Amino acid sequence: MIVLHIAGAAALLIWSVRLVRTGVERAFSVQLRRWLRLSSNSKLLAAGSGLGTAVLLQSSTAVAILVSNFVSRRSIAATVGLAILLGADAGSAIAAQLLLLKQSFLVPFLMLLGVGLFLRGEQRKTRQAGRILIGLSLIFLSLDLIRAATGPLTDSQGAAAIMGYLSKDMITAFVVGAMFAWVVHSSVAAILLFVTLVAHGVLPLSAAIALVLGANFGSTFIAYILTLAAPLEARRMIVANVALRGGGALLALGAFMSFDLPLTWLGQTPAGQVIGLHLAFNTCLALVSLPFTGPVLALVSKFMRPATDSSAGNGRASALDPTALTKPDRALSCAAREIMHMAEAVESMMRNVSGLFVQWDDVVAATMLAEEKAIRKMHLEIKLYLAKLNQAEMDEATSTKSMELSTTAASMWGAAETVSPKLVGLARRLNIEGVTFSEQGMKEVSDFHDHVLSNMQLAIHVMMVQDPEEARALVEKKDEIREIEKRLQHHHLKRLQEGLVESIETSNIHQETLRALKQINTFFTVVAHPILSETGDLLSSRLARRPDV
Repeated sequence: MIVLHIAGAAALLIWSVRLVRTGVERAFSVQLRRWLRLSSNSKLLAAGSGLGTAVLLQSSTAVAILVSNFVSRRSIAATVGLAILLGADAGSAIAAQLLLLKQSFLVPFLMLLGVGLFLRGEQRKTRQAGRILIGLSLIFLSLDLIRAATGPLTDSQGAAAIMGYLSKDMITAFVVGAMFAWVVHSSVAAILLFVTLVAHGVLPLSAAIALVLGANFGSTFIAYILTLAAPLEARRMIVANVALRGGGALLALGAFMSFDLPLTWLGQTPAGQVIGLHLAFNTCLALVSLPFTGPVLALVSKFMRPATDSSAGNGRASALDPTALTKPDRALSCAAREIMHMAEAVESMMRNVSGLFVQWDDVVAATMLAEEKAIRKMHLEIKLYLAKLNQAEMDEATSTKSMELSTTAASMWGAAETVSPKLVGLARRLNIEGVTFSEQGMKEVSDFHDHVLSNMQLAIHVMMVQDPEEARALVEKKDEIREIEKRLQHHHLKRLQEGLVESIETSNIHQETLRALKQINTFFTVVAHPILSETGDLLSSRLARRPDV
């Protein structure tokens, strides 16, 4: 029962940390993207923005994913991206430190306020703010539950033997910490658990040191695995961070195993010393490594060279299995997977197209045109596949699902056509005519692009999980995008009235770019319609009002 209670409390802690992170991402993802992108003027500023973002998201991994997207589409340099990641590592340590500072009134206060905002808030950001407060209260509650559940372990001989072994074998404790951080996909949750166990006298200090360093090592590989499909430059940045943080953790472990290093300056209690070590390690790592981000990336680049793909040109294996046509449910699943591939390909194109408006690149443009042709072929194959499926006898529900998939596939192709050749063509016109957007105009286009890209990623998530609440949020964002586009068009017209030369020279291209981005968002919003139609949340003309959520 003791193990069950500890496991349940740890599960609540892991889920609560995720609840806070998803709330911040859903409410403020665009603002965070903008903040990170605009911090590229200096490494110190970049590290500071990474630190602040990680504190808000309570996850350096989430920051790494955001930054890898910027590096992939050349919005920021890889050296700046690495500086952001180093700052984010320190930020996640600060987040863990803050979450351990709790007053007794916080749990009921945050829960009451959070539930009130979530249930009564009319705006999406208000409801997500409620989600964040609920998550914070559950984090504090889970830590209390862990303290209560571990109480009996202080008198347990078996637990004492295990913890004693970990204190003597720091390498095993290091591996356990790394594996735990990897399994829960959160170094913050892992650190909070370890510090709580130390504070309650269950975990010896030496074992906790190794576990914390192991958690730092293991958490670096989360972003590495999640970005395996990213472009080479982004992967180099992630690997450089793995080398710095992971290598630093190994060096620190070796130092603690070889020398009797004092920790009293980090805190008066063992728990204070452990959390202080975590913060000191990541802060020192960032400060020491910032001046050397360039040389480290250059070294990593020597080992990570562009691979020659012998299978290039053979194409990706299609998910459309002809043998599944005799089983409608399986065939529909195959079609849905292929549409998912279409959506991911369009999202990848969208990430890359913004760089063409800053600096034209013939190779990137040609690649995107080729990708659009591949997506067009996928759309045709899906149509033919579903047409063959419809030749067989199917019930009404299966037939409806087939039509919905066909519509979604057409929308993905429409989005691909809007990215390339439409947006690529507009970027080419800027290059050919030798003009550029005004500074404010370029900022507006980039911010609007981030809004739309964020919604595309939400749409892909909706396709995967089929969650009605997420689908509703996606459709709500369509109205938000419409209002943003109107406001930006108004700002552009105002600059024309003021006679700004850059705005006059690029007026048509600027307005067409905004309209194209809005159209792409509309194409991706379509994925939510079947889900909301089934739940009754989508009227024939607009989203149904639902005041109770």
